[in-house]
Amino acid sequence: MTAEPLRTTTSWPVPPKDGYTVDDLLTLPGLPPHTELIDGSLVFVSPQRDFHSIVIDMLVAGLRRTAPPEVRVRREMTVKLDERNAPEPDICVVRTSEIDPDQTYFDVADVCLAVEVVSPDSESRDRDTKPHKYARAGIQHFWLVERAGTDKHPVVRVYDLSEDTQSYALVGIFHERLKLSVPFDIDIDLADVDNL
Repeated sequence: MTAEPLRTTTSWPVPPKDGYTVDDLLTLPGLPPHTELIDGSLVFVSPQRDFHSIVIDMLVAGLRRTAPPEVRVRREMTVKLDERNAPEPDICVVRTSEIDPDQTYFDVADVCLAVEVVSPDSESRDRDTKPHKYARAGIQHFWLVERAGTDKHPVVRVYDLSEDTQSYALVGIFHERLKLSVPFDIDIDLADVDNL
């Protein structure tokens, strides 16, 4: 008796004529974790690298240490910008004291800071697409975090929203210590990544 070969089938969702909406993103069964919606298209994320993970952990811990009671710091939660755009910042600071433990996304009006840690598979989205969309949606503060050369030290570029142009203006580049007074008093030792 000969065994039949295993058949593998992959069923990819077929996009609607006008693209997906946030409702589709939130209700389609079987989407991979951390799927984003950009301009009505589903974007799947590659596996996370160690640098990405430890930098997110370090920044989340630093932000939570100094965050006032009226904000919450969250990692990898969807933010609804509009009906066709729902990215997932690596970190966001949300203006609210009460968060429903069952909620699956935040409204953009509640987000005061979005942070993207650049990954090789998402360089263009993290550097160009997402910051542009965050600014147009009115998120006041944005940080872009990258690796300093080949070592594991992060470099944080801090941007503030220009209301006139609806774009971000660079206000500082931080290598060793991230010390800011907006959106609240922040002091994070970036060199601490060595201890993670």
